[in-house]
Amino acid sequence: MIRFLEPWWLLTLLPVLAMAGLYVWRQFRKRNYAMRFTNVDLLRTLAPKGLGWRRHVSAAAFLLMLGALAAATARPSVDTEQPLERATVMLAIDVSLSMQADDVAPSRIEAAQEAAKAFVNELPPSYNLGLVSFAKAANVLVSPTKDRSAVITAIDGLTLAEATATGEAVFTSLDAIRSVPSDGADGAPPARIVLLSDGYRTSGRSIEDAATAASSANVPVSTIAFGTDTGVVDIRGSVQQVPVDRLSLQELADNTKGHFYEAASVSELKQVYEDMGSSIGHRTEPREVTQWYAATGLLFGLIGAGLSLLWTSRLP
Repeated sequence: MIRFLEPWWLLTLLPVLAMAGLYVWRQFRKRNYAMRFTNVDLLRTLAPKGLGWRRHVSAAAFLLMLGALAAATARPSVDTEQPLERATVMLAIDVSLSMQADDVAPSRIEAAQEAAKAFVNELPPSYNLGLVSFAKAANVLVSPTKDRSAVITAIDGLTLAEATATGEAVFTSLDAIRSVPSDGADGAPPARIVLLSDGYRTSGRSIEDAATAASSANVPVSTIAFGTDTGVVDIRGSVQQVPVDRLSLQELADNTKGHFYEAASVSELKQVYEDMGSSIGHRTEPREVTQWYAATGLLFGLIGAGLSLLWTSRLP
């Protein structure tokens, strides 16, 4: 999509439009003047057959040249996506006991591991990637790194534990992001947290506090509500229902300018990761195309001049 970096310069199109209007007015005036001659034979003698429609082609090319050059002064540009340097993604995975539910085959945790590894392999190699697991507490299993094998190994080694500290997962991820070396750049690296959970927070700081901290750090948290409302687990001989807390996860995403997703199967989870992987760590930058407008104007100018020389032996 074309946009203009200095749109006020588009006012230079007004004289071009005025000239086009004046040209049209002159053509109608000539026609009205010609109609005053009642002696058609005399008119043909005074004004023999001319160029007809061709006389307008050079004028149109000339006006198009002026329009293109006027638009070029407004610095036309197109938006392009550029990978962010030092981009950091923290993947936070819920390893509470509810993740052993088998409503997602073969189980929630195994499906999550499979999809997470696919996500890791799809991320551009220039991104830093870290891994946090959370149950009663949150732990950094892999600090932000470009070593994908370390993250894959840690995902394979995830183990389940009691409770769900969703808020702590965000705070721990933010601490890991702040540990990324500056490499001479100012400020924290551009980052995003991708948090997958299947249940309600039962431990640690609140999700609301976590959202406030992430917003203050300008780190969006994209959340995935994983599983179905029919999931059950057997904990020490007691069968418990483990529905998904969609509302809290959506509010966390909304309050941090992240994205909220729902996934109830391994294929849906893979699609969610694929969608996020295509948008993480990019910034939109304008790329000027002024030269194309100027070149178009030059082309129309040459066409107008060439046709004018061919048909009238003079420049327009």
